[in-house]
Amino acid sequence: METVVKNPIVVMKRYELKYILTEEQTDFLRKGLEGRMQVDAYGKTSIASLYYDTPSYRLVRLSMEKPLFKEKIRLRSYGMATEESPVYLELKRKAYDVVYKRRVQTTIPLVKKFLDREGDICAPGQINREITAFRDYYGELNPACLIIYDRTAYFEPGGDLRLTIDENPRYRLEDLTLTRDMEGTPLLNPGGAILELKVQDAMPLWLTELLSRGEIRKSSFSKYGAAYAREICPRCYKKGS
Repeated sequence: METVVKNPIVVMKRYELKYILTEEQTDFLRKGLEGRMQVDAYGKTSIASLYYDTPSYRLVRLSMEKPLFKEKIRLRSYGMATEESPVYLELKRKAYDVVYKRRVQTTIPLVKKFLDREGDICAPGQINREITAFRDYYGELNPACLIIYDRTAYFEPGGDLRLTIDENPRYRLEDLTLTRDMEGTPLLNPGGAILELKVQDAMPLWLTELLSRGEIRKSSFSKYGAAYAREICPRCYKKGS
């Protein structure tokens, strides 16, 4: 059954920390979260994110250089999309380890028109100006990589801590559409998952201790970057580019 997120947050500012988990660490973490955090109302949701890039893959190449500032744009669906169902165009920026996200609900045909410079992506306002400026600065933007995973999101009752576990992360470099299926090539070893912590300020002490006991250590990991390094970059070297 397709999950549709209602009333999404459209502007976010937070720190995001990532960790690569084994299957055993995922089980350990879930048990440690009991009584501390709750699974959100959507439960486990399959999410697909279609990343756009320039013909020379400028955005992902810059990101992999780990600059102090980087940005990317993606189109996200919760469950498999249709031409008419709501999807979310997200402009994500990271500056000095702080993540800023601009997000607007739209549809696939409207996104295509926007990228073809045939109209705005949303009503006039700051978010529209920022996303439009991004499009105009980078020029031609095309679907480059589809990332899919099965996410369980946790929240801290009465607090601002958010935590997500992305299982079976996978990618596709062909059939780059949100409307086909949710299949792809695995990004991690069997049973592997990606933990993301999303905090406004400092991580609580109890969570720091839990991660330490589980030997869960912070890792720099980009799903799109990993797919690019595995598939696209070797092709470029073979072509001599």
